[in-house]
Amino acid sequence: MPGKSATDQQVRLYMTDRLHHSQRAAAARAGFSERTARRIDADPRLPSQRKATRGRTVPDPLEAVWETALVPILERDPAVQAVTLLRHLQLSDPEAFPDDRVRRTLERRVRDWRAMHGPERDVIFRQTPEPGRMALSDFTDANELGVTIAGQPLEHRLYHFVLAYSGWEHAAVVLGGESFTALAENLQNALWTLGGVPGEHRTDSLSAAYRNLDADAAADVTKRYEAFCSHYGMLASRNTPGEAHENGSIEAHNNHLKVALGQALILRGSRDFADLGEWRRFVDELVARRNRRREDAVRIEMVALKPLPSRRTTDFTEVVARVTKTGGFLVHQVFYSAPSQLIGKRLRVHVYDDRIEAFLGATHVVSHPRRRGRGDGLRVHCVNYRHVIHALRRKPQALAGSVYRDGLFPRSEYADAWAALSTALPRRDACRRMVDLLWLAHDEGCEAELAGLVADSLARDELPDARALKGKLEPRLRKLPGDTPVALTDLASFDALLEGNA
Repeated sequence: MPGKSATDQQVRLYMTDRLHHSQRAAAARAGFSERTARRIDADPRLPSQRKATRGRTVPDPLEAVWETALVPILERDPAVQAVTLLRHLQLSDPEAFPDDRVRRTLERRVRDWRAMHGPERDVIFRQTPEPGRMALSDFTDANELGVTIAGQPLEHRLYHFVLAYSGWEHAAVVLGGESFTALAENLQNALWTLGGVPGEHRTDSLSAAYRNLDADAAADVTKRYEAFCSHYGMLASRNTPGEAHENGSIEAHNNHLKVALGQALILRGSRDFADLGEWRRFVDELVARRNRRREDAVRIEMVALKPLPSRRTTDFTEVVARVTKTGGFLVHQVFYSAPSQLIGKRLRVHVYDDRIEAFLGATHVVSHPRRRGRGDGLRVHCVNYRHVIHALRRKPQALAGSVYRDGLFPRSEYADAWAALSTALPRRDACRRMVDLLWLAHDEGCEAELAGLVADSLARDELPDARALKGKLEPRLRKLPGDTPVALTDLASFDALLEGNA
């Protein structure tokens, strides 16, 4: 056909027909001209065998400088970019390279040189996981999920534990950053939930856990982590800093978990939770559903896991703090209140990721949710009003100027009450009435019920008054019922018992 080259199939057909037909007839049967037939008779190779290699159609603009000027620079440091080489040429010979016209040519030339002569590159060796051999842990930022607690954004991370073979996972909400305390506490929870111990536990470099620690403190964290793994009989390993693929099993699971949580939140219809416990239950339930799909692989892996030790090991940081005359103690620049009877005493404080537990000797005396210090230097206060209400009742005027006044109010309704009282009444009367409300909540054990009554009073534009609201509280059962029968033992039975022993 005019304008088209003969194909291999046409040439083969022509060569076959040429044995029995004339040149003209064979060319016609093959579908090309007699002139093409004469060319084939002169060179019987197939068209695919006669294709010439395509050469340059224009002179090489880099021929004079590539080997002499550019290759030595690439050999000295292969990381140099093509655009840097181009700027070098423009500075050294502006007449030959007045613009960026050769940039694409230079980029392709540098790319090809690196592929042929560049440095050796790292190769990732995919591994076949073995049952019971390895578990991996990581912390992943969960702020992208947009979860709120009672309308307030929740800044948090997720601790994520995964078995490399079966994919069994455990996830926990972490309020602070990456730390040894968060790792130890949640790793132990994962192991005891699983019911066994893998042979090796791998993490990333734990650089965030060492941040802001001096050399001694960092060495202490390292020893504690090694002791932790030794207690469970696990080999502690870490991936090389910056080499995320070495922790690839957990990195991929992190993304899958957050996608699953995001989809579950869409189905729920709201990302707001009443309290932190509700969000934690939501995460636990989703992880449990995901693990049920892995039951067959988990059964295989459970056979290879080592048994748990007889007890858990330390998963907290211990701090010794003295209770000061201000009614509390400092832990990591956060003030925590304590009962006034403990003023002057030294407490051993166990610092967990989400709470603190204080002990006087071996006796537990104080618990608080854990708070984190602020970056602006202002002190954070965590105060339980029950710890100071007796002293505050004797000195109600101290409420107005107290540095932790806003932390005294157990619920938002009490804060609203103080705002209304301090606006409408003189300072002296406002303090007295507010302290009376707190005392009533403490003395009657009616914090939630009283909060509802306070809210009703404020809704009616009435100032809450403890005496008036006390009469509206549900009556409390303050003594045992009088009709409870009590059987008394006959004293004569003791005489018989004594006679029998004699």
